[in-house]
Amino acid sequence: MIERLLGDDVESSGRYLAEVIYGANDGIVTTFAVVSGVAGAALNPSIVLVLGAANLFADGFSMGMSNYLSRRSELDYQRSVHDGPSRRPDELDDGKSPGRTAFVTFIAFVVAGWAPLTPYIFELTPSFPISIAFTGFAFFAVGASRSLVTSRRWYYNGVEMFLVGMLAAIVAYTVGSLLGGVA
Repeated sequence: MIERLLGDDVESSGRYLAEVIYGANDGIVTTFAVVSGVAGAALNPSIVLVLGAANLFADGFSMGMSNYLSRRSELDYQRSVHDGPSRRPDELDDGKSPGRTAFVTFIAFVVAGWAPLTPYIFELTPSFPISIAFTGFAFFAVGASRSLVTSRRWYYNGVEMFLVGMLAAIVAYTVGSLLGGVA
């Protein structure tokens, strides 16, 4: 779907893989950090939806714009060092423009970042344990989906992202628990 929006063909379907994985992983991690921080601090669960939605859009936008600035800086550097002013300023050899990388990062962040909030949106109980399950599944699914454009086995990719993501989730919960008495 993203490729269709960006006008890419099937041969280049993995072109934005880094942005998709980066955005999706961070969207899941930072949203789950909100969820686990609230749970760890034993705050009112309704706070999760407000902070989670604010996180999804503000942090997603920030990541997209950071990706834009990073890509733009890379292009400016490449142009000044290698090819001078004759090179197109918006693309390197891979054809990835700063605007497209920003868009893909933002969309991946927001779409994947809803997973930890789902139990709170639908008032599923117990919300936090179900959020952990949704988060773990989202990490695994996003990781496994990398196999669509890589030669690695889907379950290796899924387990790898699951482990890395859940480690970050544990850090978030631990900080929330430690600071819970402060709030």
